[in-house]
Amino acid sequence: MQNPFSTTFSRLPERSYVSTTAPKDIIENFSYDNPTEAVFKITGLRGSGKTVILSAVQKHFSTNSDGWLVYTLNPSRDMLLQFASSLYNEDFISKKPKSKSINISASVLGTGGGFGFSGDAEDKFFDIGIEIKKMLDIVKTERKKILICVDEVSKTPDMVVFSLEFAGWLIQGFPVFFVCTGLYENVMELGNTKNLTFFRRGKTISTMPLNQIKMAEVYKNKLRIDVSLAKDLASITKGYAYAFQELGSLYFTKGAELPLDEIIEELKRELFSYSYEKIWEELSVEDRFLAGLLTEKDEYKRNEILDLMGDKKNNYSVYRDRLLKRGVITARQGYIGLYPPYFSEYIKEYGL
Repeated sequence: MQNPFSTTFSRLPERSYVSTTAPKDIIENFSYDNPTEAVFKITGLRGSGKTVILSAVQKHFSTNSDGWLVYTLNPSRDMLLQFASSLYNEDFISKKPKSKSINISASVLGTGGGFGFSGDAEDKFFDIGIEIKKMLDIVKTERKKILICVDEVSKTPDMVVFSLEFAGWLIQGFPVFFVCTGLYENVMELGNTKNLTFFRRGKTISTMPLNQIKMAEVYKNKLRIDVSLAKDLASITKGYAYAFQELGSLYFTKGAELPLDEIIEELKRELFSYSYEKIWEELSVEDRFLAGLLTEKDEYKRNEILDLMGDKKNNYSVYRDRLLKRGVITARQGYIGLYPPYFSEYIKEYGL
């Protein structure tokens, strides 16, 4: 029997997917005739399911909704060129741009037809932004909507240029909508770019821990175990999406031959190597300092942390808020604690 759990980052786990409200909220907004939000930013910890949310939205509008054009753009390449090529190849764009600077090239983007450019001096007034607007006019006339999806945004030159153009399309009333994922700090840096107010004001959705009951049900059904053990496995993951998939995969392949404590040791090795090392690396010195104080128990009261911080206690709120927005810690009624399972062990063994 094929393993139903997927441990590949950025892949939608079809057979072990645990639904959340995040995709539904985005889909509901875009399904209105006049959506109130044009931009959604999905942020959260690495491995917390950001791309899974994006994939669920993409899949819905690609397969279930007439009148939607869904384009996924690579933020590390020329995004305007990718977008123009996608529009150009739509059948209803019968009136193609006429600029002499454009030629059809099967090599553009490596995916068949697209835009290419000649270097003739007579074409120096060519502007790809204007050519895109011509095609967006046709999109609007055809009463279609465009959903642009970008995974892992950051403040790159291509991303900034594309975002500035997108802002103009919104002002001109074109039916364009944008959903992206990104680490909190990268999303914030891009949003603070001059003239990108629309992005900064876009609705932010933070990933949340997966529901314990839903996880237990998936474990019970896919692993064919009793509900008590399924609940125990779900509790181990603390709702961290990558841990949920990884533990399910390990138990599916080794549950019959290894005791649970040995499977958990393998889970730790996978989490440490493929997730926590990168998470820790990306934290600032100050954030590591606070996280390092949270390793001896599950939760700490505010006053306990202030005592441990010593002369840095005046910075508690700043450090806390950053870690909370990055998804590294959880907070409730005056308590905070590390979120990912066994992250405290990683910090003590490899971080400090």
